[in-house]
Amino acid sequence: MIAARDNHRFFTPETYFAWEAQQLGKHELIDGHVYAMSGGTQTHSTIAINCLLLIRGHLRGSQCRVFNSDLKVNILHTLNYTYPDLSVTCDDRDRENALYITYPCLVVEVLSESTEAYDRGKKFDKYRRNPQLIDYVLVSSDTMAIDIYHKNEAADWVILSFRPGDQVELKSIGLTAAIERFYETVNFD
Repeated sequence: MIAARDNHRFFTPETYFAWEAQQLGKHELIDGHVYAMSGGTQTHSTIAINCLLLIRGHLRGSQCRVFNSDLKVNILHTLNYTYPDLSVTCDDRDRENALYITYPCLVVEVLSESTEAYDRGKKFDKYRRNPQLIDYVLVSSDTMAIDIYHKNEAADWVILSFRPGDQVELKSIGLTAAIERFYETVNFD
């Protein structure tokens, strides 16, 4: 979640990595500016953990690796670095750097009211430039709803929407699961 922009400095990736290593919190680097990442809610955290456990269990024994929001994703061909809630890479090139990955096939963002427009718009526009990305998953935190921006075989992006009772298909990793599994123990009152 983006909280605040530091307008006082312009960061190169090198200065950003050195600076962030000295900070208590996480910061995204977008177009030379850092953005402090705010904390989430219990619901946000529960949904992110459910996604992680579901995907990690499915990928066990494969060459693919799943990461939580502690690992950055470098937006391919840019100097931008983000912290998605979850990312999956099956690309061996992503074993070269311990601080970030660049070639995710799957990115998950748990939406919040303050970030939904950005996650659906400008952030997706940045992510979709990566030819390795197949599924960009947006998980609502205020209702049981998942939208997947999926790149099909013709390289066109289509939106797949899932609601209660649906089977969610993450084609990038070959996982199909009931939407309810992404929302286990979440109570929307």
